Amino acid sequence: MSVDEKLRTIAERIKSHSSAMLTEEAVKTSVVLPFLAALDYDVFNPNEVIPEFTADAVGKKGEKVDYAIKLDGNIRILIECKPITTNLDKVHLAQLYRYFSVTAAKFAILTNGRTFHFHTDLEAPNKLDERPFLTFDLSDMQAQIVTELRKFSKGEFSIEGILQSAHRLKYTSAIKKEITSLMEAPSEDFVRLLVANLQMGRFTAAVREQFTPMVKAAFREIIRDSVQARLSTALADTEVADIAAEVPQVGDEEELVTTEEEREGFMIVRAIVRDILKPARVVIRDQKSYCGILVDNNNRKPLARMHFNRSIKYIGLFDGDKEDRVKIDTLDEIYDLADRLRTTASAYVEPVS
Repeated sequence: MSVDEKLRTIAERIKSHSSAMLTEEAVKTSVVLPFLAALDYDVFNPNEVIPEFTADAVGKKGEKVDYAIKLDGNIRILIECKPITTNLDKVHLAQLYRYFSVTAAKFAILTNGRTFHFHTDLEAPNKLDERPFLTFDLSDMQAQIVTELRKFSKGEFSIEGILQSAHRLKYTSAIKKEITSLMEAPSEDFVRLLVANLQMGRFTAAVREQFTPMVKAAFREIIRDSVQARLSTALADTEVADIAAEVPQVGDEEELVTTEEEREGFMIVRAIVRDILKPARVVIRDQKSYCGILVDNNNRKPLARMHFNRSIKYIGLFDGDKEDRVKIDTLDEIYDLADRLRTTASAYVEPVS
């Protein structure tokens, strides 16, 4: 199996069995050790994957880090594990912080089995950065994350190469976070900057209130146009090239509003079936009574329906002759329906010519 396939196997395990990973030991055996094995480390070799690692100069007697990875005779990666219910924070970096400064380690990983934080010393040599350069959810493996993780595999491990990527990832991630914040809640200074050349006179409170919603709408339209352009290109050779209904158009917003919950549900379904159908083939189309997920934007190829515009939420499945509505309380429960969604997706696999 490739690194990609091994990681996706672990991702499915997290989706199916996360409720059984409530202890640190469960996270270690179910996720962390298989994760290291997926990167080609010999988890049965205590000279390569060292459990309960201690360093003499730490200054705290009996304190240990869960795992240390040794390469070419030197400790290079430190790993600290927490139960899956833990919300990772800088307070959990304490042991990694102390060990990082007294070993030859260049990278430290903090994880609760689902979320992984990768740290290094970009800000000051031999001093672990509080802010991770790479953060991801292992249960939702994206292609770009797999690409970055391959650089940590035993056969490709290169400190210089990873540090170059780390610098880019850390600051790109921070910039994306700032942009997202501005999209959701444009600051007064940002709105003032954007409208400086669009209106005459002083920037009053009334002007701010007038233009702030427009700035938010403009952001949404830029993203919508970008998504539409990309997917239109991807579907150019299919029976339906016009995928404008992926996201409601501006003129339809008063009638159809695709909620963030529906978008998140759509992305979960797309992630579940991505190993069967190309993501570009899976499209969201909102309706007044439900939000549909279609293959090739074709009404005759339903994959699922989200009935979220009511007090009780349902997911409509199509692995039988008719739609079967399944009640859900949280979006995470969609993962419990993965097998049925994949069964439906398999029916739409294009035959190999």
